[in-house]
Amino acid sequence: MQNNLQQAFGNIDIYLFDQLLKGRFDDCKTVLDAGCGAGRNLVYFLQHNYTVYGVDQSAEAIAAVKQLSGMLAPDNKKSNFSIGGVEDMPFADGSFDLVICSAVLHFAHNAQHHDSMVRSLWRVLKPGGYLFARLASDICIENLVHSTGNGRYLLPDGSERFLVNQETLLKYSHELNGTLCEPIKTTNVQNLRCMTTWVLTKN
Repeated sequence: MQNNLQQAFGNIDIYLFDQLLKGRFDDCKTVLDAGCGAGRNLVYFLQHNYTVYGVDQSAEAIAAVKQLSGMLAPDNKKSNFSIGGVEDMPFADGSFDLVICSAVLHFAHNAQHHDSMVRSLWRVLKPGGYLFARLASDICIENLVHSTGNGRYLLPDGSERFLVNQETLLKYSHELNGTLCEPIKTTNVQNLRCMTTWVLTKN
């Protein structure tokens, strides 16, 4: 059973897996993973006839995801994967039914960089499409993080990340004219860090 699940879904983000189990993305056809890494969140999509794209700043990651795509979905063009930043992606407006951005936004250098990444993700999303984002937040650990300036914080786990809170995500949801698919959910990892899941549909 475990091997079958691994083959079907890879090392997928558990909260993205949750959305798949709910059938949230069943009607999507085009998928972009912004900050795709080696493609750990793309195994299912590549094996189920989605047209899959990816962007990452790492040349090694893009080489790896191209190899994965070639193995799992030979008809999916390797040119769909490119080196670049989330804030400046080489795609036309409204290109994708689903945009995934998992564990990327908290690497923003400052508030302006974070804002440019969020708006870039939204720009390439089709009306009626879905944005799935997982990112670090200060929700539940507000008194345990220490500002280093420009929206970045030192976390109890020793890392430094750009953090959002619930108010920020709700404000973006409203400004972007998006609708929450479900309430914002946050996982507290033993008060060392918190990761928040934010799933929107574009009106």
